Amino acid sequence: MTEQRNKVVLAYSGGLDTSVMIAVLRERYDLDVVAVHVDVGEAPDEGRLTARAKEAGACDVRFVAAREEFAEHFILPALKANAVYQGTYPLSAALSRPLIAKHLVRIAHETGAVAVAHGATGKGNDQVRFDLSTRALDPNLRIIAPQREHNMNRDEAMAFAAARGIGVPTTKKSPYSIDENFWGRSMEGGVLEDLATPPPDDVWGWTVDPRKAPDTPEDLVLRFEAGVPVALDGRRLPLLQLIEEVHARACAHGVGRIDMLENRIVGIKTRELYECPAATVLIRAHADLEAAVIDRHLYAFKRQVDDAYANLIYAGHWYAPLREALDAAIASIQRVVDGEVTVRLFKGSATVVARRGNGILYDKNLSTYGEGDAFDHRAAEGWIDIEALPLSTYRRLHPVELS
Repeated sequence: MTEQRNKVVLAYSGGLDTSVMIAVLRERYDLDVVAVHVDVGEAPDEGRLTARAKEAGACDVRFVAAREEFAEHFILPALKANAVYQGTYPLSAALSRPLIAKHLVRIAHETGAVAVAHGATGKGNDQVRFDLSTRALDPNLRIIAPQREHNMNRDEAMAFAAARGIGVPTTKKSPYSIDENFWGRSMEGGVLEDLATPPPDDVWGWTVDPRKAPDTPEDLVLRFEAGVPVALDGRRLPLLQLIEEVHARACAHGVGRIDMLENRIVGIKTRELYECPAATVLIRAHADLEAAVIDRHLYAFKRQVDDAYANLIYAGHWYAPLREALDAAIASIQRVVDGEVTVRLFKGSATVVARRGNGILYDKNLSTYGEGDAFDHRAAEGWIDIEALPLSTYRRLHPVELS
């Protein structure tokens, strides 16, 4: 009778790193591997991935359909927070990690596994996100990160896979590390590590080259209710379907390409490329409408909240109490974020060109310089006198050197 070994639940993408990790966990850690693939929008071929996982030595393979959960419980809160890291990256990969970790822990409990594992490296961001999420959800589970412990480079991983007959989609000719879900696609590695080299055309997998995009602009009309996008061009749609339709139309116009120098959690800078078409359009539309319906003091506060929210997500603190507190503040603000925003797609750009809604604070009679101006211009002088009082009082005693 074969002795039953302890189990580990592995976050399994089906790519090079995690396929190799199955064999590593069996051979070097003496563990049976339950490979878990959480579908957040990459449309997995379950038959092919199951065969590859079994080929690598997995004792069980689980698939979790999580697209709607990802949209409703992770993407939507981030959208309400206009969450973009360094003002650029819509956090597509970062948002998926706490969701994946949640299902890893759940399946570990179901299977009696003693540990969870992932294929993240020791200098990447994902190790932090997986580890922090797992510890928040079950601090008693062991966390194994073979890549962090053994630091197998991509050439070694490909040789390891080939020696064991594990079929993987990465070759030396195309060495990019790619992660994708319906909120975005990330690419790194290979020639992208040379900052002086422009991205090769073959790195982009979703978006049309903006130079080859249609010569005619296309307008999308997005309706928001309480901060939630609920309709596209007058058609009410479930959130996931709306995101997917915006994605397709933005891709056709080359919208959402990002090439950035990113500050990683571990303190190094790295070049990251992203394609985030739907995220680019929806965040831009939401942020524009939000700015139109809240006053300037609340707007300034919300921008601080948004920045804090993005930094929390990036750093792996999704399950932190601070994120829950920020969600509560954001929910209060979203009550008035109602209206329609028109976004024009053209040659790689997504530009807000119109907005309308009963809650918009713009008043033409106060803003116009033409006929109908209702603003009391004389009132400004007295207000400026009061605003200048502490400044002029200080500068009488401490004048500015003018020479």
